[in-house]
Amino acid sequence: VKPMTPRCIVPKAVPVGKSASLHCHENEGYPKSTYSWYRNSEPLSPDTKSNAKLHNSSYTLNPATGTLVFHAVHKGDTGRYSCIATNDAGFAKCEEQEMEV
Repeated sequence: VKPMTPRCIVPKAVPVGKSASLHCHENEGYPKSTYSWYRNSEPLSPDTKSNAKLHNSSYTLNPATGTLVFHAVHKGDTGRYSCIATNDAGFAKCEEQEMEV
């Protein structure tokens, strides 16, 4: 079963240095969906160490739960965030939401 449009929860504004949790979830898809996050239409890698552009970012992305946690946000984390739920039957994307730091 193709995933439904996931419900994305993105904080509107987060003070610099504070933590922020972004959530993405849908429960219609079978098999269970995996989740990927995008900032300004660029995919966020679950592995920040391997991507030179992201090595300053301090976030944890859990593809199984759809949770994206920033441990200490900085100005560069400001942007439009969206999430895609994917399984064998297809994918669905939530609307982009702005997060300001």
